[in-house]
Amino acid sequence: MKKVLWSIISKEFIHIRRDKQTLAIVILWPLLMLFLYGYAITLEMKEIPTIITDLAHNPLSREYVDDIASSRFFRVTGRDIAESEIEPVFRHRRARCVIVIPPSFGKDDPGNRIIQLIIDASDPNAANYIHTYLGTITASFNRRHSGGMRLPFRFEPRLLYNPDLKSSFFFVPGLVAVIIMLFSALLSSIAIVREKEMGTLEQILVSPLTPMQLVIGKLVPYLLLSLADSILVLIVAHVCFTVPMHGSGILLLATLIIYVVSGLSFGLLISTVTRSQQIAMMATMVITVLPSFLLSGFIFPVRSMPLLFQGISQIIPATHFLIIIRGIMLKGAGLAELMPQLGALTLFSLVLISVSIRKFHTTLE
Repeated sequence: MKKVLWSIISKEFIHIRRDKQTLAIVILWPLLMLFLYGYAITLEMKEIPTIITDLAHNPLSREYVDDIASSRFFRVTGRDIAESEIEPVFRHRRARCVIVIPPSFGKDDPGNRIIQLIIDASDPNAANYIHTYLGTITASFNRRHSGGMRLPFRFEPRLLYNPDLKSSFFFVPGLVAVIIMLFSALLSSIAIVREKEMGTLEQILVSPLTPMQLVIGKLVPYLLLSLADSILVLIVAHVCFTVPMHGSGILLLATLIIYVVSGLSFGLLISTVTRSQQIAMMATMVITVLPSFLLSGFIFPVRSMPLLFQGISQIIPATHFLIIIRGIMLKGAGLAELMPQLGALTLFSLVLISVSIRKFHTTLE
């Protein structure tokens, strides 16, 4: 009995040792999750891009501005902009909030002690934090000057793009981006692996097809299927979760095609370096889902992460598509505001397709 049991245990150890890909995933997955959750996940916000318009320009208002600028919560990125510039600032993501200090700040008029706080509330969680942070700074400022006759001051928030602070307006577009990436990558990740497992890869070796023709031929059906599924997901998000659509649907569809191509080419690359469908699907889950959830800005602000993870987030397609889909649906952003993200997404797709074709050519050899 013991001999048989030991034989089974030995066989399993030999199998695990020989299956190096599965062994690597089993070892690295818990470490990767611990590493990402330990450093990337934080509900605290800091270095919030902020624009301050000081209409008073007196010693008291300058002291209040200094209090804001010296805190670790706010990072002043601009000053004294006109009211007509506020919405373009939010569309180009140059600031998350605008603080307007009235001309009568510090004077004895009791009816003009309101500081206006204008917040980009497309992320309701961030809007709440900004409101709380400025309230803390204002309360401290008031306590410091409590002996004067001209205080206390208070601020009045104004919420743009999501005045009701519905979390679904922020999370649903992000969830759409994650689902599209996962679904498209999973579809194509088994494309080449299936040929290997079924033993039909040898037939490809003697076919007159070039690697580019074969890769494109395999991607096109999955591209159409992924687009159909993506459009369905967007319709459900709009109808069931009442996520608004303020921008151009054609622009969103065009960017969606680029994003789906990046997901398909990424899955195809995984398919060329793995030997079984199970390993391909596991690798796709690890490489696409975890970064898309944790490092793309889907839940946690990228600016609140360590610099290393901020750099890593820039090579994740979901990071750029999240800005695109939220910008188009919630803010009505146009092509001009989204050019950096579109450029990064296009470059990422071209690089992945090129690497996939080259790697597949090596596989055929």
